[in-house]
Amino acid sequence: MFQSGDPAYGPSLPAAGRERFLAFFAAVAIVTVLYIGRDVFVPVAVAVLLAFVLAPVIMVLRKVGLPRTPAVVTVVLVTFLGLFALGGVLALQVTDLAAELPQYRMNMQQKIKSVRDAAGGSGTFERTMDLLQDLGRELDGPQAARDLAAGAAEGRPVPVEVRQPPAGTLGTLSAVMAPLLHPLATFGIVFIFVLFILLQREDLRNRFIRLAGAHDIQRTTAALDDAAARLSRFFLAQVALNAAFGTVIGLGLWLIGVPNPLLWGLAAAVLRFVPYVGAVVAAALPLGLALAVDPGWSMVLWTAALFLVVEPLVGHVVEPLVYGRSTGLSPVAIIASATFWTWLWGPIGLLLSTPLTLCLVVLGRHVESLEFLDVALGDRPPLSASELLYQRLLAGDPLEAAAAAEDHLKENSLAAYCDEVALPALRLAQRDAARGALDEVRQVRVRETLVEMLDHLPPPDEAPVLAAGGRPVLVLAARSALDEAAGNLLSHMLAMEGIAAEARPPQVRRVSAEGLPEGAFAVLSYLSPATPAHRRYMSRRIVRESPRAGVLVADWNAAESGAAARLDAEAAVVTSMQEALGAIRTATATGGPARPEPAFAMRAAAG
Repeated sequence: MFQSGDPAYGPSLPAAGRERFLAFFAAVAIVTVLYIGRDVFVPVAVAVLLAFVLAPVIMVLRKVGLPRTPAVVTVVLVTFLGLFALGGVLALQVTDLAAELPQYRMNMQQKIKSVRDAAGGSGTFERTMDLLQDLGRELDGPQAARDLAAGAAEGRPVPVEVRQPPAGTLGTLSAVMAPLLHPLATFGIVFIFVLFILLQREDLRNRFIRLAGAHDIQRTTAALDDAAARLSRFFLAQVALNAAFGTVIGLGLWLIGVPNPLLWGLAAAVLRFVPYVGAVVAAALPLGLALAVDPGWSMVLWTAALFLVVEPLVGHVVEPLVYGRSTGLSPVAIIASATFWTWLWGPIGLLLSTPLTLCLVVLGRHVESLEFLDVALGDRPPLSASELLYQRLLAGDPLEAAAAAEDHLKENSLAAYCDEVALPALRLAQRDAARGALDEVRQVRVRETLVEMLDHLPPPDEAPVLAAGGRPVLVLAARSALDEAAGNLLSHMLAMEGIAAEARPPQVRRVSAEGLPEGAFAVLSYLSPATPAHRRYMSRRIVRESPRAGVLVADWNAAESGAAARLDAEAAVVTSMQEALGAIRTATATGGPARPEPAFAMRAAAG
């Protein structure tokens, strides 16, 4: 037997490469099946989405006391009879409009003439159009006649047009019914699928749980219930909102006097399911009719004003109140999904693009192997605040980093931002440095970008008064540029709190009495790994060379790694910016040694 990687088979793909290839092959196969079987999958998709819309209504009827089967049959029959009635009304409206269009020909000709006169009068524009028409007749007409005559003289075949005899009664009936058979068949398939999906809802749910993973029923059930509830609320809210939008548009057009307002109201309700461009198309149709009907321009202006008022009101005021802050989809994902589903399933795919994509996003949020769908299509930030800050520090972009920091500072304090965002970002940098992925040059770049970002941050609304008579604070980087970056962060926070502080680089290895001001307070900044022996050594050296100096050890990685920080004889140990701020405030105000906050002291003592 040949094994994988045997020379007889040639070089084998790595495991990761095989997985990517299989995933790509599976995606291509799924898309191919969806495209080839669209006549089957489109009714099924419509039925599933309708089931999500009708499920809350059925639950209400069941709570009232109506048994399951009568509730399902009643809701489905009423829904489909209503849709069938709307389709009939829509067909009548279209027929009436087609019969009335010739009456508006004179108005359109007058408007075209007025626009043409405004553009160029009967001068250059009209003469140019007449010249082009004459040239076209000269090129086409005589040449075509000459070609026909020459062909007849030379014996070449002469084009002959064959006309079919008028169709009889059966032929006419067949021509009328043929275009209706496919929509009616699709309508019937959707009706049957919706009925059985709602009747067998629990059984289908149990089968899905079995397929998804019966080994963890609790998790699968919670995910399925959450997804079903979210999708049902969204689809029902979207249907209700778009129906209300179409009703308002229809009433407005009826008051304005646009013919067939019911038709345009229904069109507006349906087209609004199409993202972004649906409302524009819904407005263009009645605007064109108003342009043809009214000899003047007042009806056109009123129609345009109606859409310009109602659409922004619904889109920017009502929708956020109904859906929340967003639908859960990113704008790029909405556009991409609309393009994809339109290519795959045509106009029906365009109408279903947003609901289908939302289903994929909800699936990605609950199925670990499909998480990429949520990342690619959802509106949740793909990077956390600390990851985004670290990425911007690596890219050397202090402006975007400062903009994100300002947004965070609108709702949180600077100390909270340092502990929740900035320090975790520096810990990510230290993690990369520890495994050799971040060299010293890039560490210096991270530090310099962080300093530039801090310089771009706005000062507090009320500038604090520097503590008079307080001890000067020196923040000393223990080893690396990342230690210095954390020290810069602490000194900036102290300055914003009214405490004068100075950050010094790690090149100042020997801290002497000459370099340390009299009575100063030193903070040793450790982002790199800090052993207790090294902390004690540095603290004792400072105390020995400047007996009046206070010392605080800031071990920024102790809380992250879960290591127990201990109170040394020479210095207190803190692990967060807020703890450091509290200890420094106490020390600079009283002149005594630094002490951690009580909660931290108990944790340190327990360690």
